[in-house]
Amino acid sequence: MKKMSRLVLCLVLVLGLCMAVVGCGKSDQSGQPADQTQPKDQFKVGLECGYAPFNWTQTDNSNGAVPISGSKDFAGGYDVEIAKILAEGMDKELVIVKTPWDGLPPAVQSGTIDAIIAGMSPTADRKKSIDFSDHYYRSDLVVVVQKGSKYEKATSLQELSGAKITAQLNTFHYTVIDQIPNVVKKTALEDFPAMRVSLQSGIIDGYVSERPEGVSATTANANFAMVEFEPGKGFKASDDDVAIAVGVKKGNTELVNSINEILAGLSEDQRKAIMDQAIKNQPASN
Repeated sequence: MKKMSRLVLCLVLVLGLCMAVVGCGKSDQSGQPADQTQPKDQFKVGLECGYAPFNWTQTDNSNGAVPISGSKDFAGGYDVEIAKILAEGMDKELVIVKTPWDGLPPAVQSGTIDAIIAGMSPTADRKKSIDFSDHYYRSDLVVVVQKGSKYEKATSLQELSGAKITAQLNTFHYTVIDQIPNVVKKTALEDFPAMRVSLQSGIIDGYVSERPEGVSATTANANFAMVEFEPGKGFKASDDDVAIAVGVKKGNTELVNSINEILAGLSEDQRKAIMDQAIKNQPASN
């Protein structure tokens, strides 16, 4: 009788131990093991990775560069730093999706990406198809020319009269070229690396860009100079035309509000400091 009682006691203890082990492996209501960390939602950001200092491609993760999805390369630059801040603020995993300039609006409309953070201005035309956040940077328009050319010392649009000028395809920059008297408006080019090559080879006399790209170009190439205009003598443009904002799918008010809330916490000094650091970090080839 005593042996039977001991056997029953042992069976009870073993059963209790098994139940405890099973209990440790129970799943929560989402079906995931209770002791495992839930993966974060992704924040998929589209950009060219070829518009320094706003964004560029590099071969390693130095200076905080982020892996480019589906590639062995990494993306760095001002846009990437802003994307990192937004992703962190929304508690999401940042995914960089390298996308050609013309492919950015269709990508965000189709849901391939969640946002465009690519030095894009919220122009009236673009607002017809996508929504934009508040501005996250604002910059004046400049013209990058050859150092030593007759246009290097220009301080007004009039002094660029007769110059062969271009800008990036499907950008506001290309439209303002018409404000230069007697300008020779050359065919728009796909990206800024292509414009730098054309300028270096003498095919064009200059190209229109935001000031950070002008600083980037002249830093990367000692043969380039940046034309900045005196007040009232440069290009006429609205605030939206010379500012840049985050583009999202039309009607995605929730995402716009989340982005604006995070951007509101960034002071102008912080934004300037991020841009200054991006200019210092850009690879020489960009």
